[in-house]
Amino acid sequence: MPKSPENGSETDEKSTSEAFPADNGHEGGASDHVVILPCHVAGSGTLDRLANTARDYAKASKAKNTQTAYLSDWKHFSRWCRIKGTDPLPPSPELIGLYLADMASDRAKPLSVATIERRLAGIGWGYKQRGLTLDRSDRHITAVLDGIRRQHAQPPKQKEAIMPEDVLAMVDTLGFDLRGLRDRAIVLLGYAGGLRRSEIVSVDRGQDETDDSGGWVEIYDDGCLLYLNAKNGWRTVEIGRGSSDQSCPVHALEKWLHFARIEFGPVFVRTSRDGKRALPSRLNDKHVARLIKRTVLAAGVRPDLPEKDRLSLFSGHSLRSGLASFAEVDERYVQKQLGHASAEMTRRYQRRRDRFRVNLTKASGL
Repeated sequence: MPKSPENGSETDEKSTSEAFPADNGHEGGASDHVVILPCHVAGSGTLDRLANTARDYAKASKAKNTQTAYLSDWKHFSRWCRIKGTDPLPPSPELIGLYLADMASDRAKPLSVATIERRLAGIGWGYKQRGLTLDRSDRHITAVLDGIRRQHAQPPKQKEAIMPEDVLAMVDTLGFDLRGLRDRAIVLLGYAGGLRRSEIVSVDRGQDETDDSGGWVEIYDDGCLLYLNAKNGWRTVEIGRGSSDQSCPVHALEKWLHFARIEFGPVFVRTSRDGKRALPSRLNDKHVARLIKRTVLAAGVRPDLPEKDRLSLFSGHSLRSGLASFAEVDERYVQKQLGHASAEMTRRYQRRRDRFRVNLTKASGL
């Protein structure tokens, strides 16, 4: 099992810890020129190569989607500062408190508490890239944020869990060309594995076959193993064979791999417009969300709701919450399958569990 992975030209008389090019704290993309070598160290071919390697590891320190979101947060904050006639540098807890208050009280489009908290994390990340530290525990930030939580916090909006019978109905709407075989394997594998949509599309046929690989798959007589470089590090997901070929995720995966002739590289790739030819490029994770919405409508899941509501209720995450809600096994096995560090996190995914199986009222003698 591989271990989980844990910029660089010299500048004259400048700090060597900046992760962005000089931009006076304003907008700008994440730099490919993070300076690793101290300015008093003479460059050499060996050190320059190590600096490039260190830059690559620095880029991998956070998921690409996280870095993209944080960069967007920093841009938004920088733009807000410019509009208000101030500068984001150096860090000012008082200024950031005003920014958070403005985001929460915007009458046109107030941000949710979760988005505001993410924005704050992105701002802290932006300062860190510039060798600066934001004290997020400062009272000018914490007091405002606590007030925002108290006045605006709402229960999390969760996606609807897909029931087992819904999954079978959804895959029945898919064809038997290459596109249909691929999408059938995605739905069944995602459901049985409790996988995130990014995990589904990141898997390769074998280990270390592509630069953007998020893991690989091994197929056995009794099922398959997915080795995933997931959100919290490497984990192994065990997916056994189903009770019939029609509902078996491993059988669906084998058929897709066979007819698409995939022996190397990404497992799930794009297909030609006619759905008859596999293309070399990896499938985007947004396809999983679109696939779930499309098959939910085609299968008539939740016919009691208007089409617009059904589209908003179901997404790629519905596969993950479906497994957590309807797998009739001990909770600890579901927790392991989903890769959660705590049982409490697993329970957040359980939409229809037996909530009163343990009755503390009776246990206490009442």
